[in-house]
Amino acid sequence: MANGGDPNNGRGRITGIGGVFFRARKREDLAQWYHDVLGLPTTDAATAQVGETVWAAFDFRTTYFGPAHQDYMVNYRVDDLDAAIFRVREAGASVSHDIQQDEYGRFAWAVDPEGQRFELWEPAAGIDSLNPAGDPNPEIA
Repeated sequence: MANGGDPNNGRGRITGIGGVFFRARKREDLAQWYHDVLGLPTTDAATAQVGETVWAAFDFRTTYFGPAHQDYMVNYRVDDLDAAIFRVREAGASVSHDIQQDEYGRFAWAVDPEGQRFELWEPAAGIDSLNPAGDPNPEIA
């Protein structure tokens, strides 16, 4: 079998980082600091986009990316969400049964072996560099 027995024919791979999301006690102040000190092009919603990667400060109380002990979540762009979910499950990791779809693409969430929740994102056709948050950041909007 080609691809070393890979049933997905090499699909389901990470193609980039869609975003880095983290908790902040004073997200607007923190975003302003990054803007003032390092020139990060932040918006009034405490988000920024650099190239194709989104940076977003979430309210400290968010449940969007898992338990309170997790201070950040990485959004990984993937070439095939179904194949990526298959790979993660085959490796024994927990994957949410909740798959969301919106104008940006399809999203799923999983937990790595160290207990960190992460997001998988298969961009919609024609999406190059838009906000990859499956739920348009309810604490940010």
